Amino acid sequence: MCGIVGVVGEKQAYKTVMDGLKRLEYRGYDSAGVVVSQTGDAFDLRRAPGKLINLENRLKESPFNDTSKAAIGHTRWATH
Repeated sequence: MCGIVGVVGEKQAYKTVMDGLKRLEYRGYDSAGVVVSQTGDAFDLRRAPGKLINLENRLKESPFNDTSKAAIGHTRWATH
């Protein structure tokens, strides 16, 4: 199963999304991703294969703008 978390209206929304994804990680661990809204119609995306820790490491390497007020994230477990 997959998990989806979205937040609108908070500063540093992606941090709240990451906390939610940690709680849903048991639902899937094949990959994870987070996208945040930027100024205007722009979006910023980070994703990583494997467990959520891989996405956390990617965010440490290339962090989001901390002022984003909207974000959505997912964990995915591929089934065949």
